[in-house]
Amino acid sequence: MQNFDDRRTRLRTRLVWKRLALATIILAPLALGACAETVGAGAGAYAGNQFGKGSGKTAATIGGAVGGAIIGHEIAH
Repeated sequence: MQNFDDRRTRLRTRLVWKRLALATIILAPLALGACAETVGAGAGAYAGNQFGKGSGKTAATIGGAVGGAIIGHEIAH
């Protein structure tokens, strides 16, 4: 029974991270207000998604999206 509970916990954690990544990508343009941030977030999310496995991959995707948005913002300004 423990394996089932562990798997269910991992699946819930993965779902939370994916929802957070989606919210970050959707809300980034609203918070920063420009196209460069959106493009940077998309490119960063894609690059981050190439690394890691499981929840580490999701975390890398989120980190890439945030980092890409920041870089896009700096390039635009």
